[in-house]
Amino acid sequence: MIRKARLKDARDIHRLIVHFSKTGQVLPRPLAEIYENIREFFVFAPEGKDLIAGACALHICWEDLAEIRSLVVSEEYQGEGVGVNLVKACLEEARDLGVPKVFVLTNAPDFFRKLHFKDIEKTELPHKVWADCVKCPKFPECDEEALILELGQEEF
Repeated sequence: MIRKARLKDARDIHRLIVHFSKTGQVLPRPLAEIYENIREFFVFAPEGKDLIAGACALHICWEDLAEIRSLVVSEEYQGEGVGVNLVKACLEEARDLGVPKVFVLTNAPDFFRKLHFKDIEKTELPHKVWADCVKCPKFPECDEEALILELGQEEF
């Protein structure tokens, strides 16, 4: 089940992000930051399980731009459409909020291309997007790719 995150989910979200940040798949995020931004997150809560097994956040950057970030899915649920459904939940919320464009910085560009995101140069993104980059262990040698989706042009 995909749903909006609740405060009680913050530690599970953090556990997943810590796990996947060790492999460089997502940026590390302190637990306090997850609590502060809990409203941005959607989670995957498997039926009959106590732990959250997936999470994804929609971060609003400006009136016309949002970012999908911290997409994580437990290994046992990968390949089952959980990541796709988490991203779709974020895109639906962006649509509801009236955000016309959503971008992602990722090491898994093919995943997002399947969802109709298009490659762009990182330099095309506004400077305010880079506020989190200085916290990244890879800064300034970023190996992530930038992709963007103009809402209303996709069909999923």
